[in-house]
Amino acid sequence: MAQNGMAIFAHDQTLGRGQRGKKWESEKGANIALSILIKPDFLKLSQQFWLSACVAVSVNQFLVKYAGDDVKIKWPNDLYWQDRKAGGILIESVVSSAASENGNWPWAIVGIGININQTNFPDWLIRPVSLKQITGKSFNTIELALELCKILDNNFSVLQQQGFEVFFQSYNQALYKRNEKVKLKKGRKVFEALIKSVNQSGQLLIQQATEEEINFGEIEWVF
Repeated sequence: MAQNGMAIFAHDQTLGRGQRGKKWESEKGANIALSILIKPDFLKLSQQFWLSACVAVSVNQFLVKYAGDDVKIKWPNDLYWQDRKAGGILIESVVSSAASENGNWPWAIVGIGININQTNFPDWLIRPVSLKQITGKSFNTIELALELCKILDNNFSVLQQQGFEVFFQSYNQALYKRNEKVKLKKGRKVFEALIKSVNQSGQLLIQQATEEEINFGEIEWVF
C-alpha cells in the first residue's frame, strides 16, 4: 500500500526514536511528528547522505522562515536554534537482499520531529526549544506540516533532476558551529577541535593538529 511521497502525521507519539536508540518525546498535539515514505531508487545505497542532506536543508529552510538565521544543521541531522535543539531527523532504509547486492535503494522512511508549541520538556532532554518559545506565538501544527511537506516535495524533485551539489553547499552553509572550536568526545577522551565542514560522503571534517574525517557515531558533542 506504500506510495512514494506518502506522509503520515502523528498527533500523539508514544514510542518516538532518535539517533542511536535515543528516545524522542513529544507532547500530545503540540508538535510535528512526521514520517514520509520515499522511493529514492534514483540513488544508490552509497549515496544515502544525499537524501539526508536534502531533508536537513529542507527542514532548515522551513525553520528559518519562522525562527530566523540562528537555525543551523547540527551534524549529522539535528536542527538547532542557537545552542538548543528544535528538531531532529531519522532516516531508515528498507532494503531487500537483492537490492543490497546491486546497490539499489528501493525505500526510505524519513522521520521528522520538530518542537512547535511545547513549552515544558522532560528534565533529561538536553537544551530543547520550540517555535513557541522562540517566537512567543502558537502555531497550527497541521498547517505547518503541510508547508514543510511542500518544501520537501519540491526539494526531492530538485535532487532527482539537478543532483546533489546545491544541497551539499546549503548544508555546509547552515552547518552548526562551522569554523568554531567545540568540545567533542570520542570514547573516554574529551578534546577540542575546529569544525570545518562536511564532505560529500557525509563525514564531518574537524581540525586538531591535522584534519580528520569523522564518521557518524564516532563522536559525541559535549555541551
